[in-house]
Amino acid sequence: MKKKHPQSYSRRRFIGTTATGMAGLAMIPSLSSCVKPAAASSEITIGFIGLGRQAMFLLNAFINIEGVKVVAGCDVYGRKRTRFENKVNEYYAKAEQSVDVTTYEEYGELLARKDIDAVVVAIPDHWHALVAIAACKAGKDVYLEKPMTFTIKEGQELVKTVRSTNRIVGIGSQQRSDPNFHRAVNLVQNGSLGRIEIVNAYVGAPPIPYNLPVEEVPEDLNWDLWLGPLSGDIHYNKELNPPISLNPAKDEEFWGGWRWYKEMGGGFTTDWGAHMFDIAQWGLGMDGSGPVEAAPIGDGSEFMNFKYQNGVVLSSEPFNEQMTKGVKFLGDKGWIEVSRGHYQASDDSLMPPKAEGGDSDVPYESKGSHHQNFIDAVRNRVDPIVPVEIGHSSCTVCTLGNIACELGRPIQWDPATQTFVDDADGEAAALLHYDYRKPYSL
Repeated sequence: MKKKHPQSYSRRRFIGTTATGMAGLAMIPSLSSCVKPAAASSEITIGFIGLGRQAMFLLNAFINIEGVKVVAGCDVYGRKRTRFENKVNEYYAKAEQSVDVTTYEEYGELLARKDIDAVVVAIPDHWHALVAIAACKAGKDVYLEKPMTFTIKEGQELVKTVRSTNRIVGIGSQQRSDPNFHRAVNLVQNGSLGRIEIVNAYVGAPPIPYNLPVEEVPEDLNWDLWLGPLSGDIHYNKELNPPISLNPAKDEEFWGGWRWYKEMGGGFTTDWGAHMFDIAQWGLGMDGSGPVEAAPIGDGSEFMNFKYQNGVVLSSEPFNEQMTKGVKFLGDKGWIEVSRGHYQASDDSLMPPKAEGGDSDVPYESKGSHHQNFIDAVRNRVDPIVPVEIGHSSCTVCTLGNIACELGRPIQWDPATQTFVDDADGEAAALLHYDYRKPYSL
């Protein structure tokens, strides 16, 4: 097994880490065969950029797809690289296959490999755009975790790059491959609920200022590369990048906390909004578009509110006392509420004919149809179920909510031009992006 763990670091060749952990990798049976390609190789070789908890779920899904071979991974955390090698080698040994698995600390080395067709990117949000853009320019197709980007400007640039390079990019909003969410959206769009007046999509709170104490950086974690383009003085704390152990084997006990702090993430607004606001956008027929106004928490409301041109309001208000993260469509003829493993409606005719969801014993992040769809799209050179434009428009809704909360006032948005309206002081426009630390640039 080859390893490349260089000791000299270049920020221009970052290899992302994901600060998201995993509770073991239980291999599920092989998924069904992929669609025969029209003009592509029958075998798809993939590399993973980011090897934390979410990546382990994704590894479990992709490695079991027929015709997919996992050959490389990279991460700024040394022991996560070793864990990845161990798990991939164990899988192929049991399958009686010989695969040379190589790991890297810097993502540029993985992207330079001509034998890799696609990459799975599961790293902190502030690295999504730079890595995905570099992958597209290197000729790789990309499965990119949600939320698609950290800023709206990054999303705009990634969309341009994907289309100019003719790459296949799929976003990890896997609820779009869930039968219950499909059914709910189809009923909304075919008029079964009548005219939609309001959508409740509870996601949780926006990010807070970083307030964790300083801790010592593990010796096998390249913290400078983890930070990448982030500006400001951001110190290490294990809550950001959950530790793991190899001997004894112990995976992450919690999700990476970087997502909860505005210096590094978008809070629950983007973490769950990329799922639930995404479903709301889909049901309302607003893919590729979005609201014209975002009102913050505290502006006479405990919840964010988004207004669309047709008068429909999307609210982050919960639809039940349990504060379930899910979506409720309310029309003048009925309602449907849907979340992971939950479906209720105002009338029996709106209910699924039988329980839909399947694979109830499989972690939600590992269910394979969404990942199979991406591989099929790569083989057939067609857009997957969540292409880059949809990922961008859904992510934009989330970020607009955070911008409104940051400014403490409603903001007006033109989804056609993707610019702010009535922003004379430029405060809102200034939050479309942030200044990367040198030498990084978008």
